[in-house]
Amino acid sequence: MTDVVPFKRPRASDRHKGNTLCRRGFHKWEVVPGTPFDSQRGRLVTRYRCKRCGATRVEGR
Repeated sequence: MTDVVPFKRPRASDRHKGNTLCRRGFHKWEVVPGTPFDSQRGRLVTRYRCKRCGATRVEGR
């Protein structure tokens, strides 16, 4: 048997799955494991990464 190649074009909803939410500011934030230390402020900071697009955010500064 050979591999079946799909000839149908993917739908727009399949191509942009989740990207439209992030473009409008509705990210899906997850905490990145590890505890980085902010040496300028002298405290721990929490890093977040979006599950859909990979954008990062730092909180606690």
